[in-house]
Amino acid sequence: MFRTIASALFVALLCSVVARAAAEKVRYYPVPEGAGPHDVAPAPDGSVWYTAQGQGALGRLDPDTGAVKHITLGDGSAPHGVIVGGPDGAAWVTDGGLNAIVRVDPETEAVKAFPLPEGHGNANLNTGSFDKDGRLWFTGQDGIYGRLDPASGKVDVWNAPRGRGPYGITTTPSGEVYYASLAGNHIARIDVSTGEASPIDPPTADQGARRVWSDSKGRIWVSEWNAGQVSVFDPAANDWRSWKLPGDEPQAYAVYVDERDKVWLTDFSANAIVRFDPETQTFASFPSDRDNANVRQLNGRSGEIWGAESGTDRLIVIETETGK
Repeated sequence: MFRTIASALFVALLCSVVARAAAEKVRYYPVPEGAGPHDVAPAPDGSVWYTAQGQGALGRLDPDTGAVKHITLGDGSAPHGVIVGGPDGAAWVTDGGLNAIVRVDPETEAVKAFPLPEGHGNANLNTGSFDKDGRLWFTGQDGIYGRLDPASGKVDVWNAPRGRGPYGITTTPSGEVYYASLAGNHIARIDVSTGEASPIDPPTADQGARRVWSDSKGRIWVSEWNAGQVSVFDPAANDWRSWKLPGDEPQAYAVYVDERDKVWLTDFSANAIVRFDPETQTFASFPSDRDNANVRQLNGRSGEIWGAESGTDRLIVIETETGK
């Protein structure tokens, strides 16, 4: 069953509660000019990794001092996504320029590339997520998704069932893996045993499902770029719900779910990071203090929401009041 917030009266009420939240603290960290930070990944040691897409490097920020170091990934590198949290604690990069998954050792900063197999050139690699067995699943907008086993170094690639579009990807607490297809306007569940992907269609046509993130209950939250919506798919109930972001012509790019199951999004049109509370069905907005911030990805750790302002060469952190 599909339920949507469609009443004009309710939408007006919903928009009326949008405000810059006062309880949270916002801080910015400049990175080298021209870095074009794309994705960001807070690490357990307190540092923050980010992909410097404009300079073919992986950046590392020390939030305590503001110091930044760039690690060159190789000739032709154009890194898109970065994640930590795998079994070895390394930073793992999806690098569209190298057409490879790249591992950066957090201690030695050694760089190792795992190229895609022959026949899968120019995959336009996007993002990655580890499953419960420590294997890295990844997407490529050219129409592929794949898996890297860090233990063996083996890379497997599958053609997406509907062609171009695989973009964001997430793993649920139970170990299921889902990706979003931007060009394909759907999400898909990957059978991690066989590698087969099964598309799941959101109720809104041509919505532009861009990124996905699982909450603690295994529900899949989706940022819908074309529709300007945030949607959630509940696999247990086979049920969708959707909410339009506030404002004129919103563009929902990134989505991240924090430890309290609050949903965070980036809205290019509003030049803001937006928090959605599923319990109250209300939004709060955190506009950037500079124009054209273009936050392309969100990530976090307890009490912190991190984003990369690709348009201003800065990282942003919103410190939340945990436990509320």
